[in-house]
Amino acid sequence: MEQRNEISTYLENISLVLLGILFLGFPLIFTSITTDAFSLPKQIILAVTVLVLMLLWSAKMIIEGTVRIRRTPFDLPLFLFGLVTLISTFLSVNRFDALISYMPFLFGILSFYIIVQVVRSEPAALFLLSAFLGGAALVALVAVLSFFKVYILPFPFTRVETFNTFGATLDQAMYLALAVIVGFHFAFPRIKKADSMSNIEIGFVAASIITLFGLVLSIFQLFTSQKPLLLTYETGFQTAFAAISQDAGRVLVGFLFGSGYGTYITDFTRFKQATFNLNDSLWQFTFFRSSSFILELLATTGFLGVATFLFLVVKAIRGSITNKSTHRNPVFLALLLLFALSFLLPFSFTIQTMMFFLLALFAAIQGIRNHHDYSEIEIYFVALQKGLLAATPAEEPVRHRQHSLSKFLPVSLFAFTAIFVGAAGFFTYKYVASDILFQNSLVAASNNKGLDTYNGQISSIQMFPWRDAYHRIYSQTNLALANSLAGSIPQGSSPSAQTQQIILQLIQQSINAGRTATIMSPMNSINWQNLSSIYRSLIGFGQNAADFAILTDQQAIALDPSNPQAFLNLGGVYYQMQQWAEAQRQFQLAVNLKPDFGNAHYNLGHALEMQGDFKNAIAQYQIVRSLVANESESVKKIDQEIAAVQDKLGKQQQVAGAQTQQNSLQNQPPLGINTPEAKLPQQKEEIKIPPPPTASESGQSATPTPGRRANPRQQL
Repeated sequence: MEQRNEISTYLENISLVLLGILFLGFPLIFTSITTDAFSLPKQIILAVTVLVLMLLWSAKMIIEGTVRIRRTPFDLPLFLFGLVTLISTFLSVNRFDALISYMPFLFGILSFYIIVQVVRSEPAALFLLSAFLGGAALVALVAVLSFFKVYILPFPFTRVETFNTFGATLDQAMYLALAVIVGFHFAFPRIKKADSMSNIEIGFVAASIITLFGLVLSIFQLFTSQKPLLLTYETGFQTAFAAISQDAGRVLVGFLFGSGYGTYITDFTRFKQATFNLNDSLWQFTFFRSSSFILELLATTGFLGVATFLFLVVKAIRGSITNKSTHRNPVFLALLLLFALSFLLPFSFTIQTMMFFLLALFAAIQGIRNHHDYSEIEIYFVALQKGLLAATPAEEPVRHRQHSLSKFLPVSLFAFTAIFVGAAGFFTYKYVASDILFQNSLVAASNNKGLDTYNGQISSIQMFPWRDAYHRIYSQTNLALANSLAGSIPQGSSPSAQTQQIILQLIQQSINAGRTATIMSPMNSINWQNLSSIYRSLIGFGQNAADFAILTDQQAIALDPSNPQAFLNLGGVYYQMQQWAEAQRQFQLAVNLKPDFGNAHYNLGHALEMQGDFKNAIAQYQIVRSLVANESESVKKIDQEIAAVQDKLGKQQQVAGAQTQQNSLQNQPPLGINTPEAKLPQQKEEIKIPPPPTASESGQSATPTPGRRANPRQQL
């Protein structure tokens, strides 16, 4: 018995140390070997720690011969919150995107239950609070030193004044604000008795002061050089309520469960209003997060997602009102601030995870202080006529637990945990390994190493084939290699049969990869725009390429109907096909959506000019000139075009001194006719190419199989 207690204590200590490492390292960890240098490394350390702790906890149950858990008032609301988000994930049309986003969220929820079970004493709670505050102090120190151009990290990309370990100043400010509240809860009472402070208390005070400096700096940067790019509340409200009430074909599902956790980008593109284009600083951006966490939950998890989250918030606030000792909990005020911010600001993965960390610490500390809502219970099997499972207070004598099967339940729990850990760990490993491979391919692409880029992307897709971004980028890589190979053929000569075959294989792979991306995430307009760009580059090379480009552009517009750039792209296809009237119509729609879009007016002017309507073409060019009045190169270019069209009208005078507006817009996109980024040479006999996915294909629920990939390595 004594040996069992020693092993159990040893496992508890290991678990506590791992949690301490997690709390200390979570805000600090970043790396350039993944495609996301800041969030993904934090997701990795969270996933690994949680999975290991789950195994340690279940093993501890076997050693103790019983399943003992601490119950909290947050168990049910948090379970319901996680369940609703999981259901929304499986009901999402973009199911793969939702599942990938949900897994880190699930690890955050599991961390709550793990922390509550591990932290069972005041020293343990103090240890984790110290780790939390220590991590915040180190984050603040790095930010402050970077601001004063003292670079202590060896990586080149960290040597900028605005560097921070979160990748976003807003996240850093929120994190440090939470840490400051926790730190000064300890620091203030102890500053008054500075002569008698222990080393630990001095450390708390010093860390709190450093963290406060970092917070002040972060707030200063947010109002000066690092103003966050946030979606307006008007658009946030509008897209959220539209997502749960206007999703044709799934209105009830959308109302209850939203579009699927982590898929706000589809809600934004589908439901934003045309008035969003009037915001000159935001209209070009696609937002992956709403104006606030609560509005994002409403859009992506529906009414039930918001209801279960509010249930969790109410439980925390109501408990603080009924329990007068709650205000002495060092985490209470930080948790209240976090809940308040959820109604005001968007939450990244980092801040969502911190919410679960703080909620767990709050519950653990309340349990240590023996609050009646945080008692420990023991679960055991009983005779079937009395039920299958029973739970009693952990302190109840063993003789009252008749007919219990002491070992079966802990062993079963360990087996179930091991299966979950094995499955989750396997897919987590494949996801991370594929991401590292893909990042290596992007580095190779930046160094113009085509073969390494190609091979790296193939390896990453084979490792984890369920990310649409992989297929989308891989499709462009194949197209670029095909263009490069075609461009290397001397003008006037014919390519060899082998070279021709490689080009055809690359084109087929490009289209297949683009199609796969649209099948995986059929509601993502970016995937359809990508596929359209591939078909457009094949006009004159592949059969029906123009028709396919139009069809896919139309689908992109259906998913992003208020985006003037989408209509500009479609008009560009018609312009390329010399269908001037239809091109004019699409350019006019782009102008209607954004009257101050200089490039739309420019393209509209050219469509009018090609139809001989020189007068209206000049009118459009004059509008363009007023919009780009602050850009000398663009003004010079448009003046030349105005003069050329006036010559066509038979006018002799120049248009020097054309009117400009005092409030002319800044940072207009470069003027130019909408053309494909890459275009293969025309063929005498166009080759047959795969068509876009049908409605049934893009709506299928089965895992799409990536297209067959040839191996054109011999000449790349």
